Amino acid sequence: MNTPPPALLTALAALLIAVAVERLLELRLSARHGRALAARGAIEHGRSHFILFVVLHALWPVALALEVLIGGARPGRAWPLWLAAFGLAQVLRFSAIRALGERWTTRVIVLPGAALVRRGPYRFMRHPNYVAVLIELIAAPLLFGAWRTAIAATAFNLAALAIRVRVEERALASTPQPPRL
Repeated sequence: MNTPPPALLTALAALLIAVAVERLLELRLSARHGRALAARGAIEHGRSHFILFVVLHALWPVALALEVLIGGARPGRAWPLWLAAFGLAQVLRFSAIRALGERWTTRVIVLPGAALVRRGPYRFMRHPNYVAVLIELIAAPLLFGAWRTAIAATAFNLAALAIRVRVEERALASTPQPPRL
């Protein structure tokens, strides 16, 4: 086995710690928003598929670390592009969270009668947070040359999103919308 250089191990640890902290903060924010939405009469939809995202976000960092530590993955020449893509994904994610405000959660929770958000990245795309996660699941592993992790995580994410987006679209369509002015 080819031992990774210390600088690579430091970079990997920094990325994994940053992602873990980000996810924990997001879960905390989501729980707070979920409680506030429930108090206002919001309804959760498709609860049973949430475990897919828990499994994905728990396992892809492990797979990334194993591919670097045991599988011998190493950054290629394009690593600066993957780092930039990862950074852009974070900007897109934070702008989506900000645009949704207290309506952002990690679950599908819909507030009846609330208009769809059409500000921030929602002016240009329907599901910017999902796009951000998709980019992140590709860019983070490829930053370290871990193409197997990028493929597996992306495939799993797309399968989970196929369920999630259908649930979300149905939930939004079944919720009365205020008239557009």
